[in-house]
Amino acid sequence: MRPAPNDYSHQAAGYVELVPEEDVLPVLRMQVENSVAWWKTFPESAARIKHPPYTWELRQVFHHIADAERIFGYRLLRIARGDATPLQGFDENTYADTTLELRCSLSSILEEFASLRRANLIALESLPPEAWDRAGSANGDRVTVRGLAYILAGHVRHHEVALRKRMGPPKKFA
Repeated sequence: MRPAPNDYSHQAAGYVELVPEEDVLPVLRMQVENSVAWWKTFPESAARIKHPPYTWELRQVFHHIADAERIFGYRLLRIARGDATPLQGFDENTYADTTLELRCSLSSILEEFASLRRANLIALESLPPEAWDRAGSANGDRVTVRGLAYILAGHVRHHEVALRKRMGPPKKFA
């Protein structure tokens, strides 16, 4: 069942709208396979390239996707377990800036994302139906587990659209 408008913040509506499917679990599963497979076609030599008008290097984009997966997954877990503690937001640009200090390959960043997504899938698949409607507060807004699951899928779709504009269609690089 798709989330209702009160299951996520106004700021997250764009992500949720990118996921018209009634069941988000197959979408989340497919992204671990299809998105990561395409992302793995980018060579390490592309990692530090900025493609105008974008302001982040490709590796920063992939770090951001992994960071968001971790943060949204953490929020999902806390809310699913009934934790009513308000959860703070995060500054994606600060996170992206500090990833420039990290020494990791594109493939290791993609493996991190895939591992995080698999863990989030395991958590979601184990939930009883009523847990999907549990609500909490994140970044000052009401959000449910269902809303967060759709945000996870929509966030990846959002970046896929941007990457396709930036990098072109999926292809093997020489």
